[in-house]
Amino acid sequence: MNLFMLRHRVPVLTAFILVALWGLFTVSSPDTFLHGRIYISFMSTIPFTAMLAFALTLLIIAREIDMSFPAVVALGGFVFSQIFQLTQSPILAFGAAIAAGITCGILNGILVVYFRIPSIIATIGTQFFLGGLTTVLADGLALSIPQVRDSWIHTLMVGRIADFIPAQVLWALLMVFLLWLILSRHVFGDNVNFIGDNPKAARVMGVSVERTRLMLFMLMGAVSALVGVFVSLEMSSWWPNQGQGYMLLVFASVFIGGTSVLGGRGTLVGTLFGACIIGILEAGIISAGLAGFWTRLIYGVTILASLMVHSMMLKQHMGSWRRLLFNKG
Repeated sequence: MNLFMLRHRVPVLTAFILVALWGLFTVSSPDTFLHGRIYISFMSTIPFTAMLAFALTLLIIAREIDMSFPAVVALGGFVFSQIFQLTQSPILAFGAAIAAGITCGILNGILVVYFRIPSIIATIGTQFFLGGLTTVLADGLALSIPQVRDSWIHTLMVGRIADFIPAQVLWALLMVFLLWLILSRHVFGDNVNFIGDNPKAARVMGVSVERTRLMLFMLMGAVSALVGVFVSLEMSSWWPNQGQGYMLLVFASVFIGGTSVLGGRGTLVGTLFGACIIGILEAGIISAGLAGFWTRLIYGVTILASLMVHSMMLKQHMGSWRRLLFNKG
């Protein structure tokens, strides 16, 4: 077994877990999981978690982390909603929101790359700063934008295709495809993987480690703000703690999908399946008759079990390589 096979076994394993959970929930709650309405609900909400998880996967592969993205989601949604209220221009509001997200990413990147503050510490700080800034700018009040439902941007981004499929599903699939192309077929993706494997060796090989990390933080900021726009469009409103519910869901999606907590290894397809697992868990738990407070416990068990399985697979892979090298020697 080589690294190529390992990277393909991880998403297959995650897909198997997803199918097994779906089968379990279908048997235990057929009235819920054999009805189309639950899947429309899944397709409305899971893409937002998945898009955040895709961007975070690339960052974690490069041995960095971002704890500030929930605040950036809220800030992006606020900028979009506020500017749309003032100008009624979807393009201006959208562009301003993405620019705000990229600016947040630059801030995180500067703190981590140039001031050499550990990313977990730096982004916890910016999480509080950006969250507080957004609340102050909004005076702690929610914004309602019902008129956005009549605009073309609502139809394009969160409208219903054939009155059934939410458009955000297609946007999420497009994003994972583009990021997969970048990660597996572009020199930037090679740089991300090199940095994750060994930053010092990557620098010796001519990889611009600082610029690559900065660009990853910018990507994370842009995607976070984009999700803020998506959520605001879906709900036709914005509220100050809009992004706070995503922290656990996104990290769970990434790690269940097989991305290593130590960096250097991860798959976007695995993250996609991980987001689907997290998306159906809460509905399955509640429809099975358990109280909603069981959700976090089940999330924790699922994450720990996935981490242990992926760790055992990695150890098996390393053992195979050692035996191969020993036999060759």
